[in-house]
Amino acid sequence: MTSPTVVGAPAIVLATLNAKYIHASLGLRYLLANLDRHGGAGLRARTVLREFTIRREPSEIVTELLTSLGPAVPGSRQVVGLGVYIWNVAQTAEVLRLLKAARPEVAVVLGGPEVSHETQQQEIVRLADHVITGWGDVSFAKLCRALLDGSQPLMKVIPGEQPALEQIELPYGEYSDSDLAHRLLYVEASRGCPFKCEFCLSSLEKTAWGFELERVLGALERLYQRGARHFKFVDRTFNLKIDTSVRILQFFLDLLPRDDGEASAAPLFLHFEVIPDHLPERLRAMIAQFPPGVLQLEIGVQSFNVTVQQTISRRQDNAASEANLHWLRTHSHAHLHADLIFGLPGETLASFAAGFDRLLTIGPHEIQLGMLKRLRGSPIARHTIPHGMHYASEAPYTVWQTGVMDAQVLQRCTRFARYWDLLANSGRFPRTLALLLHGQPGVHSAFASFMAFCDWLWARTSQTCSFTPEALVDHLAVYLSGAGQLAAETVHTTLLADYLASGARSNPQALQGLLPRRAPQADKPKRALATRQDRHQTPHAV
Repeated sequence: MTSPTVVGAPAIVLATLNAKYIHASLGLRYLLANLDRHGGAGLRARTVLREFTIRREPSEIVTELLTSLGPAVPGSRQVVGLGVYIWNVAQTAEVLRLLKAARPEVAVVLGGPEVSHETQQQEIVRLADHVITGWGDVSFAKLCRALLDGSQPLMKVIPGEQPALEQIELPYGEYSDSDLAHRLLYVEASRGCPFKCEFCLSSLEKTAWGFELERVLGALERLYQRGARHFKFVDRTFNLKIDTSVRILQFFLDLLPRDDGEASAAPLFLHFEVIPDHLPERLRAMIAQFPPGVLQLEIGVQSFNVTVQQTISRRQDNAASEANLHWLRTHSHAHLHADLIFGLPGETLASFAAGFDRLLTIGPHEIQLGMLKRLRGSPIARHTIPHGMHYASEAPYTVWQTGVMDAQVLQRCTRFARYWDLLANSGRFPRTLALLLHGQPGVHSAFASFMAFCDWLWARTSQTCSFTPEALVDHLAVYLSGAGQLAAETVHTTLLADYLASGARSNPQALQGLLPRRAPQADKPKRALATRQDRHQTPHAV
C-alpha cells in the first residue's frame, strides 16, 4: 500500500522535526490516515507529509514548506500542521516564526506532547493559530475541514477528542517504500499506561487501551510483505497483558526462517518496552525461542530505591525485577537495554550508586543513564518545593539541582552518563571496561571506579563528545597505567584486544607497534544497529 498522490498544490502540509533521519513520525502518519474518515472524503489527497531533522536550518525548512504549499492563491486556504516535542520545540518555534513572517495567511496548527500542557506559558503557542492538546487523530481532521471550508473555530486551544480505538484508522500504509528500506518503523498495539510514575506523561492516562489485535497483526503482516524488517513498538507496557504479548511474539516468531526445525538468525529487529517485574512463564517460554539479534527489550528500572519509588508513585517489585533480568540475561538471546534516571526526588548519589552497582551485576547489555526532565504537565512538578528541585527553564527541562544533589554533583552525573555511553554502551571496550570497573586496587564499587575515571577525563579534556575510538584508547591507557595503578602490559594487551575486536582500523598512540597488519577493509555493514548489538554478544564480565 502506498500513500495517495497529491495533485496540484496541497491544502495541508504535515511536518515535524525528527531527532534523526532514521526516526519516522508515527503521530503524523496517524493524522494522515484519519483525514478522510474524520474530516471528509478527499482531504487526504490534498495533504503531503514533510519530515526534517533538528539539525536542518530553520530557514531551509521554511523554504521547503513554502515550496510544498506553492504560491498563495487568492481565496484559497492552506494549513500547516507541526508536531512539537521536547527535543524539537526550540527549532520548531523558529520555523513557525519565519513561516508566519513569510506567509501570515497560512493557518498553523500545533500538536504533540510539548504543547498539550501549560499552553499559556509558551511562546510557540502564542505564534500559532491553533493548538490541539492530547489526541489529535480525530480533532485535527475536523479542524482542517473547518479551516479549509471557512468556518473558523472559536477556540485557539482545542482539547483533543479521544475516540474508541476502533474508530481510528491505522497509519501503517502511510510508511513509504523508502521508510521501510531505511528507517525504524514505529508501531503500537496499545495506547496509554495504567501506572502512575510521576516523571512520565503517561501517568496522566487512566489506563491502557488495546487496539483490536487481529487488525494490528494484519497491518504488520502487510508491512512485512512490503519489506519491513525493523519494528519498534512504542507501547509503554508491552508485557502488561500476557495473552496479547505472546500472540504478537508468536506472529514474529512465525516469520523467522527455519533450519532443521530450529529458528535461525533473521533480518528482523524488534524493540519492546517491558515492565521489569512482570515476566510470567508463558512469556519467558516465547522470548527464549528467539535467536540472537532479533529482540531488544527496553526495561525501565529507573531506581532501586524504595523510598524514591514511593515518592514518585512507582510500583515496582525490586526482587522480581532483579530475578527477571537475571533470567533474561542467562536464558534468552534478547538484547537488554535497562534504564536508570539520575536526579529523582530524594535520590542521593550514594543510593543511585548502589542501584547502579546492583543493576550492573545483573549484566544487561546496555544501561541507559538519563537525567530527570520535568516534562510539561507531568506530576513530578509537585515535588519541586518539598524536594528542592530545580530544572532548566528551556527544553528539555533537565534537572540541575535537587535537595540532596547539588548542581556540581549533577554535572558530574551528566558526564558519567555521556562517558558511559561512549565506553560501555558502545560495546567497543568490554575487556577494558572490566579492568576499569573492577581491576583497580582498593575500589569496591563499579560506580565509584567509573566516576573517578570520569572526573579525571573531564579534568584532562574538558569535553564530553567528539572523542574518536583512538583518542579513547589513548586516554584509557594513560589513566589505567597511572591513576588506575595497573601494569602497563596488562592495560595495553587488554586495549589491543578490544580495539581489534571493535573493527576500528586506525593506529592509536598507545598501541604503536602492537597492531598486526590487516587485510583491506570490507564493505561497511548496512545494519549499524545490529553491529552495535553484535559487540555486546561477545562474552565478558563487567
